[in-house]
Amino acid sequence: MIQRVIEQVRLCKSIGHVVVATDDDRIYNHVLGLGAECVMTDTKHPSGTDRCLEAFERVNSDADCVVNVQGDEPFVDPSQLDALCTLISQPEVSIATLAKRISDKETLFDPSKVKVVINKYSQALYFSRQVIPFYRNADEGSWHALHSYYKHLGLYAYKPEKLKTICTLAPSPLEKAESLEQLRWMENGHEIYVGITDIESPAIDTPEDLQNVLTRYFSSSKR
Repeated sequence: MIQRVIEQVRLCKSIGHVVVATDDDRIYNHVLGLGAECVMTDTKHPSGTDRCLEAFERVNSDADCVVNVQGDEPFVDPSQLDALCTLISQPEVSIATLAKRISDKETLFDPSKVKVVINKYSQALYFSRQVIPFYRNADEGSWHALHSYYKHLGLYAYKPEKLKTICTLAPSPLEKAESLEQLRWMENGHEIYVGITDIESPAIDTPEDLQNVLTRYFSSSKR
């Protein structure tokens, strides 16, 4: 899976330096065996964002933005990363992420799929595992057809100074409630801009996700 992520990120023309950050010797040695660059980071980081910052500082990069792609995103599309880099390059944007419109009830009501509410300026209003907004006086099966609901994709880009700032923040009440780190940033007044993509790039967050991916993408090739 990590090899696939590296290959996909390398296809993005907007990203010039690809580094894997890990605290696991097995991943570290595997990545080096692939001929890719890897940084061994502290085992006590509370989040992947903190790990991302340490890696950025360790490689002594002068990049004007940092893109964080998690190792469980083997289907990330290079065009998604290009869109993310375009968004973070805007002067007013210091944190950027992506979302995709939800087109089915199952995704909408799945608590493992994070939803994001966006204002007219493309800024996130809130992230939740629950469905927001509640669509009053309508059957739940039709909510996704009556309103534009968006699934958050776990891809982020940061301006370096903003990345350093948000890594100094203490865990917040909303973050603890939803187990979503980005709510900590928002509770402290940091804006997150959201780009919309039409590309589905399933992350592997649960054993069920892995089974679905294996069935969808690989079963036919084994016949």
